[in-house]
Amino acid sequence: MRRLGRILLASLAVILLLPATLVLIYGILPPPGTPLMLIRLGEGESLNKDWRPLGEISPHLPRAVVAAEDNLFCRHSGFDWNALGEVFADARAGARTRGASTISMQLSKNLFLWPGRSFVRKGLEAYLTLHVELLLPKRRIMELYLNVAEWGPGIYGAEAAARHHFGKSASALTQREAALLAVSLPNPRVWSAGNPSRYLAGRATTITRRIGQLGPLLDCVS
Repeated sequence: MRRLGRILLASLAVILLLPATLVLIYGILPPPGTPLMLIRLGEGESLNKDWRPLGEISPHLPRAVVAAEDNLFCRHSGFDWNALGEVFADARAGARTRGASTISMQLSKNLFLWPGRSFVRKGLEAYLTLHVELLLPKRRIMELYLNVAEWGPGIYGAEAAARHHFGKSASALTQREAALLAVSLPNPRVWSAGNPSRYLAGRATTITRRIGQLGPLLDCVS
């Protein structure tokens, strides 16, 4: 029983300390890779990524990502409770649910977890999001997110995405190009920022307009 108790105690310590340790490390150092990158490599895809500090990425991009993905990013503590409530209400009514993941939740998934929609994975995502929000400032969360997000087969991060889709550095992205990259994030393996469909182009126009409306809601990434 003592041995079992020590094993359980050690397991609990790993569960509690490992996420915090990794988040703190990534608060200082660029992550060497993500589970998704390894999965794609195993499927035979290439790996094109090039870390850039947030200060070397066009300010249009983080603003566009907030406008497209998570309008309350600078205000919430990791979870958009109003959006989650709407999702639960739709589920109870039998209606099709929409995503309610914040940028912090998406970063937690991208950094540590595998693709999927199981309850176990979502629970781990929520647990990791608590660590991300508690231990990292908003600008670092955005910096990490923009550097590990998938923007096409084998394309990860803003620098690789800007060069692949527009033939330029992430620092030189225009507002329109940033909006196109932002709106392609939900389905980057199908939607191409560099060759947008009519729907994607229209969505980018909407996001560009929204950026001007968010005002102080963009203060943490401006």
